[in-house]
Amino acid sequence: MTAPLCTIRFPGTAYLPIQVPPHQPLAEVLTVRNSPILFGCRTGLCGTCLVRAAGDMGPPDEDEQEMLAVLAPDCPTARLACQIDLTGDIAIEEWADP
Repeated sequence: MTAPLCTIRFPGTAYLPIQVPPHQPLAEVLTVRNSPILFGCRTGLCGTCLVRAAGDMGPPDEDEQEMLAVLAPDCPTARLACQIDLTGDIAIEEWADP
């Protein structure tokens, strides 16, 4: 039996939702053709992929938490897209300072 797919939505953009298997690294499945999210190092060190994310995903690990404390200290929905462990449907928005 095939595992259910997770839907990634990009609210406020013209990008269509995409479906991917759970736990698929977003840095591998999101490209300039199918999402507005840009990636740099893809390891959580540069902050290029800082986004606002909501939905079903694993919590940030300690390294990501440290980076988020610097880049977006007062934003509970801030995440580094390259570090998200997708466990269900999510919505991702490009980062914009509040």
